[in-house]
Amino acid sequence: MTSNTTSLSERIADGIVAMIEAAGLEPGDALASSRELAKRFEVTTPTIREALRRLEATDVIRFRHGSGTYVSGGVNRRLLVNPHVSESRSESVLELLDARIVLEPPVAAAAAAQRSEDDLQALTLSADNALKPQYADERPELHFHVALAGASGNLLLRETVEALLQVRARDQIEIRHRYTDRDRDHADHLRIVEAVRDGDPDAAATLTRDHLVAIRDAIATTLGPEQAR
Repeated sequence: MTSNTTSLSERIADGIVAMIEAAGLEPGDALASSRELAKRFEVTTPTIREALRRLEATDVIRFRHGSGTYVSGGVNRRLLVNPHVSESRSESVLELLDARIVLEPPVAAAAAAQRSEDDLQALTLSADNALKPQYADERPELHFHVALAGASGNLLLRETVEALLQVRARDQIEIRHRYTDRDRDHADHLRIVEAVRDGDPDAAATLTRDHLVAIRDAIATTLGPEQAR
């Protein structure tokens, strides 16, 4: 019985995604109510809710208390996030930064070579996220480094950076809580934007690496010598 129910909810979840795509819904658009979806797919409301919970786990939809169900960013993402991540640890925070130091500088170089005016506008707007306070697990709608990867013109690179930050969301939140030099963070972002706008791949790569290394070094000083290695 459980197997059949699970299989049905999976099929319904796929059907909801297909419905979202067919309707051209984008992140932020409202989804039909559970009752309306149940009628559409000719199943019970609990089955719809189970399917929606599956989609919520991969950020395809989001529930807003008292408001309804909305399409979320995961609907266009091809790299899925494991919703069952463990708690953030000091070593995992540094591990994330080390991975980003390897990955993101060449992505920034690609952005400088390929950026469009729309990319530059998104990048400039997202740069100001560095100055905004963060509460609980709140994350900006568009992360600066995701926008930077998006400017490369390669959708898979954008999704790779976005998926990495989503997979390690707790570590990313911990980084933001530990690294509190908002003015420097913002200034670094603006310098990266200028390098991308100038079409200078070498400068974009160097500035991105220096930015991430500075964050890693600042966080490492707050940890014990064994953890900071």
